[in-house]
Amino acid sequence: MAIEMMHVDGLVSGPFTSLLEAPSTPCRVTTASDWRTQVPVLHGRGVHLRELRTSDAASLFALLTTEEVSRFISPPPASVEGFTRFIEWTWQRRAEGKHVCFAIVPEGCDTAVGLIQFHAIQSDFSVAEWGFALGSAWWGKGLFMEGAHLVLEFAFDHVGVRRMEARSVTGNGRGNGALRKLGAVREAELRLSFAKGLRRYNQFLWSILERDWRRAKFIWDGATTIVH
Repeated sequence: MAIEMMHVDGLVSGPFTSLLEAPSTPCRVTTASDWRTQVPVLHGRGVHLRELRTSDAASLFALLTTEEVSRFISPPPASVEGFTRFIEWTWQRRAEGKHVCFAIVPEGCDTAVGLIQFHAIQSDFSVAEWGFALGSAWWGKGLFMEGAHLVLEFAFDHVGVRRMEARSVTGNGRGNGALRKLGAVREAELRLSFAKGLRRYNQFLWSILERDWRRAKFIWDGATTIVH
């Protein structure tokens, strides 16, 4: 499962493509600036999200470069070394207050099987764009929906995001379906806005507003905690 990725200086940045409900227990972060120093650990049912480590590069390369995962996204890094550079780049952008990237780690595992990231569109981070990618062996196990929900809560409560955008190729049924389940609103169709190889594709522009997300009152059985 994946949703649009972008490239900056040859590295994967912005959101990868693939994409949930509101938690009953709010995230707790000591100060609003904590995430710029280090991304906190978010715990959910059967999964936790943490900052990427260079030791995740090999697993991400193996899981996110397959045809079924990368079909609807810009090409991911072409080597383990490329993923290592991407991971280091996310640390730099996080320290600058412009980007947040979480590794998706299933309960009982040590390494990442996917990622969810978002970056600032407006300088105050009130408008952001997100994306995600998850190894196909982990599709249908609830990891993405659990993780996406944790990220939305964190972005709205602790980063100050008020509008979260996503772009998804119109033919990406799995990704578009996940966005609908999250309560995202499809606002537009962007014609020929995504290029892959020699082909160009239309994309849907989706948004989730912080005020709508809070009003939705999704039923969610998990609990959310943050560990520093």
